[in-house]
Amino acid sequence: MLMSLGLFVFDVKSLPFSQRERSTSWRWAESGRIGVRPGYQYVGQGEDKITLSGVLTPEITGGRMELDAIRDMADEGKAWVLMQGNGKHQGFWFIDAVQETGSYFFPDGTARKIDFRIDLKRADEGEPDNIGDLAQLADRLLGTSNIA
Repeated sequence: MLMSLGLFVFDVKSLPFSQRERSTSWRWAESGRIGVRPGYQYVGQGEDKITLSGVLTPEITGGRMELDAIRDMADEGKAWVLMQGNGKHQGFWFIDAVQETGSYFFPDGTARKIDFRIDLKRADEGEPDNIGDLAQLADRLLGTSNIA
């Protein structure tokens, strides 16, 4: 396992990303001053972003179904726990964007090669309404329900 987001596992047979890019920023308010450089005041953390990118070859790795599963999670409008393959908890992240480019097509229009990019942003853990429910997601993915 390379990483997991909620119940979605990134591994060699699902979405094997080949690059992981992280960008973190901090916010500073600027105050103009006469005759000298502006003054700055630290006002808090800014955005924390992760971009996962790679190439899928559906004959060997995952493909359309895995990207659709990521899009379904994004449709929930929730943040999901992100775990590294070594078990390190990375906090809660939401899916901001998914991009894909298909090429080298089969006669039926199915791509033999899919370049993908998934943009994640860190969510504030102090907002429980925005955190995804793993049990509810599992029920939906498995097609079961707990109707009494």
